[in-house]
Amino acid sequence: MEPPNPARLYTAAVGALLVVLGIVGFFYDASFGSLDHYEEALGGLQVNGWINLFYVATGAIGVLVAGASSRGYALAVGLVYTGLAIVGWGSGWLFMAIGVLGLAAALGTPRTRSKSRKLKPRAQPARKRA
Repeated sequence: MEPPNPARLYTAAVGALLVVLGIVGFFYDASFGSLDHYEEALGGLQVNGWINLFYVATGAIGVLVAGASSRGYALAVGLVYTGLAIVGWGSGWLFMAIGVLGLAAALGTPRTRSKSRKLKPRAQPARKRA
């Protein structure tokens, strides 16, 4: 049994972390007001209803696809979270860490190409001679 690749580890770990952060965030602030109104929780983590939903949704997707398309998830989440950190939405330090680690995991995992199987020609039924 070979060890899991970096993207698969990232997808499972970050997916679970984001689900937990989203659920915990609802205990601090569950209001769905404007996006720029948020509460600080757990040492600087920005939370409100929208950000919590974002954490739970992206985390749940990660948990669901951890075995199937982890490289694509790591790349997509890496790009989205890095972009959001650059523009200043959400917890900058957390979003940047999740984004950069996602990009590193995606780039550190080789693409898997489906191995084309050579099909054996079917045996032709014997033809009756007249």
